[in-house]
Amino acid sequence: MPTNVTADYKKAEEAFRKAREPRERLECLREMMRTIPKHKGTEHLQADIKSRIKQLTEELSSPKKGGKRSGPSHVVRADGAAQIALIGPPNAGKSALHARLTHSRTEIGPYPYTTHLPIPGMFPHEDIHFQLVDLPPVSGDFMEPWLIATLQPADAALLVIDVNDPACVEQIPALMKRLAERKIFLHERWQGLPGEAVDGNNVGDPFRLDLPTLLIANKCDLDPGPEEVEILEELLGLKFPALTVSAETGEGLGKLGPFLFEALEIVRVYTKSPGKPPETDKPFAVRRGDTVLDVANMVHRDIARDLKFARIWGKNVFDGQQTGPEHPVDDGDIVELHL
Repeated sequence: MPTNVTADYKKAEEAFRKAREPRERLECLREMMRTIPKHKGTEHLQADIKSRIKQLTEELSSPKKGGKRSGPSHVVRADGAAQIALIGPPNAGKSALHARLTHSRTEIGPYPYTTHLPIPGMFPHEDIHFQLVDLPPVSGDFMEPWLIATLQPADAALLVIDVNDPACVEQIPALMKRLAERKIFLHERWQGLPGEAVDGNNVGDPFRLDLPTLLIANKCDLDPGPEEVEILEELLGLKFPALTVSAETGEGLGKLGPFLFEALEIVRVYTKSPGKPPETDKPFAVRRGDTVLDVANMVHRDIARDLKFARIWGKNVFDGQQTGPEHPVDDGDIVELHL
């Protein structure tokens, strides 16, 4: 963090960290550029901000004449309860896993670098969906330069490995080193699991990205079990929570949805209009600690702006209890917003 920054810059930086939409991130970057102190101590950060503004502007640019863009978009609009990035070395089975979980028509091949662009898909869990984004492989030799911007809205990562491939002992450290060089760090601490959570604001760098990570030991149908995964993590000095799965047979994949729900502290909130039944088939997915106002913002910004109070039905309130906008919501709550 540069010295002597203004309160306006700090506000813009905090907004950038929380922004999920590409256009919202671009607006925050422009505000950071406008409010950052212009002195020698901030020259590198100014250059970084300008570079990211340029990259996002190009990604979001209007189509050229004839309705064609200058190139494919690498920006994936966040959707669902959370956005989860699939990261891994070549031929780890990421695309097969993505296809199995989301029923997408991802190209799958027995050769490296089958995936060239980010491919989003929706993974259902109970009455919500997680957005899984299949990404090109990362190796010690190569990483797509646009991957940094694509990963910005991600809430977490699945680190997919072929647990039968002896080369993964070398591939994983090389992958993590390559990511770290671009300020992307995979860690084992999840907000909803025991242990110390990562403070996203403790590093003094607005462009550092810390992703809670679940190790997916793929291709378990070919032999290895959980004990081999434990040995692998010990060899690599890793402490990621892990699932042993098979994208081919589906073995172990039933545990993924419950894990993400708990580890990301997902809270489902259902809304209703006065005098009408609740919309129990379309919950809004927020996080533990979020409030009625956060739910209102998801419904519509104008509703959040004009919100006076809410009535809530749930396990920790009496039916129809009137609350203010700052009241925290619980999983399963039914909220009626009043303007």
